[in-house]
Amino acid sequence: MTAFKSISKMKEIMTEYYVEAKTTKEKPIAWVTSGAPVEFLYAMDIIPVYPENHAAMCASSHQSVEMMEVAEAEGFSQDICAYARTDFGADISKGGPIGGLPEPQMLICSTNICKTVIKWYEVIARKYSIPLFIVDTPFLHDGISQDLVDYTGMQFKDLEKFLSGFLNRPFDDDRMMQTIEMAVKASTRWKEILGLAKTIPSPINSLDTFIHMAPIVTLRGTQSCVDYYDLLYEEVAELARQKVGSIPNEKYRVLWDNLPIWFKMRRLSGFFDAQQCALVVATYTNSWGGLGSDEFKTDDVYEKLAVSYLFTYINLGFEERIKYLCKLIDELSLTGFIMHSNRSCKPYSLGMYRLQEEVTRITGKPGVVIEADQNDPRVYSDSQVETRLEAFIESMDRL
Repeated sequence: MTAFKSISKMKEIMTEYYVEAKTTKEKPIAWVTSGAPVEFLYAMDIIPVYPENHAAMCASSHQSVEMMEVAEAEGFSQDICAYARTDFGADISKGGPIGGLPEPQMLICSTNICKTVIKWYEVIARKYSIPLFIVDTPFLHDGISQDLVDYTGMQFKDLEKFLSGFLNRPFDDDRMMQTIEMAVKASTRWKEILGLAKTIPSPINSLDTFIHMAPIVTLRGTQSCVDYYDLLYEEVAELARQKVGSIPNEKYRVLWDNLPIWFKMRRLSGFFDAQQCALVVATYTNSWGGLGSDEFKTDDVYEKLAVSYLFTYINLGFEERIKYLCKLIDELSLTGFIMHSNRSCKPYSLGMYRLQEEVTRITGKPGVVIEADQNDPRVYSDSQVETRLEAFIESMDRL
């Protein structure tokens, strides 16, 4: 992973965010899914807190197993998402790197990143006896349509009414427009940063962007998020101008599909560096960069917002995913692709072996599927994963 100077600024703003969330007496706390339309919350001075981000922090700091064992002792099955189990355990024990999350007053759950996350949030709603608002984003089996945009936009209007009723004050339309403007600026800059990976050698890789995505998820719609990505962009752009790669002697350029393996980031970074293999792009991080902005043309602000939340990679149908993966392989001059069959994230991993076959057939580029988990090291094997990756890298030599 690259030692970007701007990492210190990211740590600063994320620390400020968590301190405010843990100590505030004035602002309500909403627990939200990573794909929730957070602009509405910032427009009403509600602090969004992300259990998924917190679970990833637990895994990165090697505390996830401890949290999951607490949840499993309470009857939560090992077959459910490791993010959910990690956060259930942290909520029960008040453990983890920040001593548990601040107690929520409401829940906002969007189905664009996972249709089964509703059950996770229903558990929280019952425990705290708090309201749960669900944004039901239709799955894009065959692309986008006006009906799907209208359906999603209607729910945004319902969300405004929900927040207004909860806070007993009118929804702040002017603040909402300002928040959307900042969210667009940050997402656009994030997309530009990811786009710099087209440079050969790539000045940034997916193991970097997995870390630096925290503000675009958590602080999207704030000025601090815009400022941070302006800072990161200048640093990455300068490396691109100087032709400085994110890894020594880049030889292979590879796509990563699915979530990262948070508890193995450092080891995998060393492995890929030694193999001269740059993870140039990841479908996961790309989902916060205006994935469908070119697919549906509109001047309506709320329709644009609906499109941005419908077009997360995991919300696309099988054929759409194939087209998108092939497009990335072509645009970024990739030599192969890695698909993480993630035990925890079944919606992301469904059909992955078939996807690998089709993308290889169309592009001629080799791919590999590795079996792992985003948060649970108990179902991970260094030797098995690295043996498969080594064989994959050898296959790129045969092109």
